[in-house]
Amino acid sequence: MKKETIPVAQEGYPFIGYSAFVTVISALLGFPIITLVLLVVTTFILMFFRDPERIPPEIDGGVISPADGKIIGVENIRDERFSDDEVLKISIFMNVFNVHVNRIPFSGSVKRVRHVPGSFLAADSDKAHLNNEYCAVQIATDTNKEITMVQIAGLIARRIVCRLQPGDKLATGERFGLIRFGSRVDLYLPKQSNAAIRVGDKVRAGESLLAYLG
Repeated sequence: MKKETIPVAQEGYPFIGYSAFVTVISALLGFPIITLVLLVVTTFILMFFRDPERIPPEIDGGVISPADGKIIGVENIRDERFSDDEVLKISIFMNVFNVHVNRIPFSGSVKRVRHVPGSFLAADSDKAHLNNEYCAVQIATDTNKEITMVQIAGLIARRIVCRLQPGDKLATGERFGLIRFGSRVDLYLPKQSNAAIRVGDKVRAGESLLAYLG
């Protein structure tokens, strides 16, 4: 059996390289305590940007998690920023120890990408989804249904990376971006969708089933 490899997201190379360089310089200058601290920091940065391979399950109508983390919300709401209709909203909180590479929840094509500046409140707060900086991607499925996934910046997360552009063709589970240093991803599905998770569940991007698309 082929072992799973753990590559690193390309956005992490400058941070890892700089931290490793400073660590080596500290060691050469003979500062053992500082070097140890820097080594811990470098290890943390390396782990933060880890990008393990994931194999999405083949589930008819299955919406797969776009992020690693904890489910902090499952509710039917109306949010006119993303839809005129009532939708099923699923919120996933990513702490600093989760994998932060985000993945496509359902195959289709990109209709719209919208980046909106905002605040940097704690990502698991009630007001974060309304006031924080975010990047929303609207996906049209092959069955003409619409899914919106929203990357939301947080208290520490100050950089949203989204590589998608309108017209891009998408496959379930493929990588599309990340959020640096902890935040959340909200997913808006048609109201008729059936949630397969509940608040408190832990999920993995590209692997965990969130809902059956309605």
